Amino acid sequence: MNTAIESLEWTGVHLSPWKLIGLTGALMFGGRWVVQFLASRKHRKPVIPRLFWYMSLLGSLMTLSYFVFSHKQDSVGIVQNLFPAFTAAYSLYLDIRHRGWRRDRASH
Repeated sequence: MNTAIESLEWTGVHLSPWKLIGLTGALMFGGRWVVQFLASRKHRKPVIPRLFWYMSLLGSLMTLSYFVFSHKQDSVGIVQNLFPAFTAAYSLYLDIRHRGWRRDRASH
């Protein structure tokens, strides 16, 4: 999974499957702020939708797997993504426990 994707070699970009997973995770982790911004704008107050926690958890786990399983194996990247993954998982657990599974659908 560390070898370059051959169909993209003509671009001059070295993109391995692990790098693709890591980049997708980083984009998802960053994109959660867009979700939070749009939800807050819609409600005209600070809101953290459940999608924010799903994107946090999945984005952290994807970038964490990149740093653990790719040729990078960077301890800084592992630590940097391990704590947000734990925090997002716990926050998601609390959100589901407090408001139930269908919170976002039932509100409004």
